[in-house]
Amino acid sequence: MRHRTTTGPLPDLRHPADGPRLLVPDLVMTPDGLREGYAAVVDGAAFRAVGPAAVLEREHPLLPPVRLPGHLLMPGFVDAHHHLTQSFGSALAFGEPSEIFRRVWVPLEGALDEESAYAAAKLSALEALRGGFTTVAEAGTRAPVDAGAVAAATEDAGIRCVLGLVCNDVPDPAGAGGTDEAAAVLAAAEKHLARYQGAELVHPSLALSVPEAATARTLRDTARLAAEAGTVVQIHVNEHLAAVERSLVRHGLRPLEYLREVGALGPQLLAAHATLVTPAELTLLADAGAAVSYNPVASAWKGNAVAPAATMAERGIRLGLGTDGTRGDAFRLADAAEFAQRLAYGLATGDSSCGAGWSWLERGGPGGADAVGLAASTGRIAAGAAADFLLVDVGGPELRTSRDLPWELVRRGNRDQITAVFVAGRLRMWRGRAVGWDDLAFLDRAAELADAVVARAGVTRAHPTSTAARAASALR
Repeated sequence: MRHRTTTGPLPDLRHPADGPRLLVPDLVMTPDGLREGYAAVVDGAAFRAVGPAAVLEREHPLLPPVRLPGHLLMPGFVDAHHHLTQSFGSALAFGEPSEIFRRVWVPLEGALDEESAYAAAKLSALEALRGGFTTVAEAGTRAPVDAGAVAAATEDAGIRCVLGLVCNDVPDPAGAGGTDEAAAVLAAAEKHLARYQGAELVHPSLALSVPEAATARTLRDTARLAAEAGTVVQIHVNEHLAAVERSLVRHGLRPLEYLREVGALGPQLLAAHATLVTPAELTLLADAGAAVSYNPVASAWKGNAVAPAATMAERGIRLGLGTDGTRGDAFRLADAAEFAQRLAYGLATGDSSCGAGWSWLERGGPGGADAVGLAASTGRIAAGAAADFLLVDVGGPELRTSRDLPWELVRRGNRDQITAVFVAGRLRMWRGRAVGWDDLAFLDRAAELADAVVARAGVTRAHPTSTAARAASALR
């Protein structure tokens, strides 16, 4: 069955609404599936009502319907794993061997100051909004600046952010942290959680680079603090073979097994990557109620394994999709999520659907919201939920004749089809441009800062850039 769409002029939504809005698109993606003839009332930062358009128009006679022909109203995507202050070095990671954080990300973020950290984070937030993300989970910056710089950047851009504070207390993974370091880290963690309690767009969380970057006490206590605060602890887990082997040598346990051993494995854990997991570790994740950020583009770009995401979902493991700062295009991320499963697992087993289109939209939206600890507030089009949503043009040649729109959105959707992005009921992007601030002037300044940061960072690459490699080959 083909979903019907209409044609006609689209009203300009850039003018702030004076009171609630009754939005009437051709299609609404509800928690129960796609619905034709539905509408939504947006009142302030949340949805007041969602249901059949005829009913809502009758119940709200003073609200003039805002008709949105040819458009789908759907939840904004959730990026379950990001590094916002790494945007200046995105291209430096192309074609590099895995475990690049020591050679690229640590020196790059170490070269940031307050202004450049703010600009790098805002640049990431702008790209994410353009790509259809309304929430990003920031895994904690290594920049020598206050986390408030990142918070300010995301607030000013207008994106929702689960803001991680790095709680490492073992500077050298080969060493051991002391009591003083652990006490200071935990005090900072408590302060961070209290600082953003009740903020509209910034949701505090805790973060650890990898299990080996923290003492057993800190792993256990950050888990406790996060659980008590109703938030998450973000940890890169079982991502690289070298890290798994270091854990085995040091503890006789794989990283996830070690987290269970010290009391840090539970519903508060947001495990980033989890690409190298055994069947027993899948059981650990499922039994603990932990969440995983499946980051397929990062796996491809950095040469990691591909997480068995379809198996995780089948086992009931909470699962979101993350960019890991690779590219901020939500539809391309959903496509990569399915495509990576197909190549890594589906072809070998004859699985021709690898979860089907709807499952990847679920993981990118409500599943991601659940993974980052925001299931109660965002990720769905429903009364009472935060009005974090997209208006997607489904009247173009890629989608107009679709008979399975979820699959088409995964396979053929892209950021160019996103007409509008709303976060907390406010229009943040309109036809690819920021609303309420000068994004072009900002991009000019960000480019200047990026050049200066990269020049002083001392990044070490194993391979030349593609431009340099081509020039070198031309001389041979």
